[in-house]
Amino acid sequence: MLRLIDVNLNRISEGLRLLEDVARFLLDDAALSAALKSLRHELLGMHSSRQKELLSARDSAEDVAAFAEEEMRRADIPAIVTANARRVAESLRVLEEFYKLPQSYTNLDLDPERFKKARFALYELERALTGKILRYEKRIAGLYVIIDPEVLGERDEVEVCRQAIRGGAKAIQLRDKKRSRAEVLAEAQKLKQVCAEYDVPFILNDYLDITLACGADGLHLGQGDLPISISRHLLPIDKILGCSTTTLEEALKAESDGADYIAVGAIYPTPSKAGAIVVGLERLCQIRGAVSLPIVAIGGIDVENAPEVVGAGADAIAVIGAILGAEDVEGAARRLREIMEVN
Repeated sequence: MLRLIDVNLNRISEGLRLLEDVARFLLDDAALSAALKSLRHELLGMHSSRQKELLSARDSAEDVAAFAEEEMRRADIPAIVTANARRVAESLRVLEEFYKLPQSYTNLDLDPERFKKARFALYELERALTGKILRYEKRIAGLYVIIDPEVLGERDEVEVCRQAIRGGAKAIQLRDKKRSRAEVLAEAQKLKQVCAEYDVPFILNDYLDITLACGADGLHLGQGDLPISISRHLLPIDKILGCSTTTLEEALKAESDGADYIAVGAIYPTPSKAGAIVVGLERLCQIRGAVSLPIVAIGGIDVENAPEVVGAGADAIAVIGAILGAEDVEGAARRLREIMEVN
């Protein structure tokens, strides 16, 4: 019986440590890392007083299944997380069931409910961790182009989108404040298809329902839109969620509520958004020093001021007029991209 307990504790420890390291070193997620570490310490701490007995019962060399099967290769990091979370959950279930037996069998007086609670806690941690990894693989950085039909006028949105991507856009957002939802959905589906061809994230502004309907890679919300915490709950775990902010307090709240990136602006005066609050580079620097999420700077950014925006800590720059207003969209995007890469 002690051998069974020991081997399952080892599986739990190894699996949780791997998940913890993914959260800590790949995602830089302090909260998830701490939660996984706490769970690992709690489960191993239950048996700390019997560690010598458990070690004495260990006999890896005679384990009939120790090397019976070759380890499967993993397709990607989410597959590693899934495999190890499953391994931990299975071991928790084994211990839960055997601790339901009389103490005379295990010689350890532990409540099986503790293992059940740990198992359900693990399920939620696995979901959160997998979602973070899937969204991290689509993380926002570089040139972020916003397609606004009001700025484009009669120009074809799909062709402009394609040109912007060819020029180096790393993310495309559709912002449409005027047309009906049916019209926005139809256009979003076309833009999503173009973005998918180039493996570029497609983000929709404002509309969670259209985001889901067109299969967009993410949703961007302002301070007056559906709260980030609610949107994070309603969106599939692989969908990016961005939030516009003008203050440090808004940025910190967006991060804690589940945003994947934070837009800060307007950095400079901009004709693209009437009444936009100009926050300047100082605010950008302040937020950069306080949050760990990618920051998208927006508002009045062009080839002249882009270097100082990047120097202030922006991971991405969002542009409308600097790209959509250019006769050569692809060339304008390329120049901005090159400036960002140099800086």
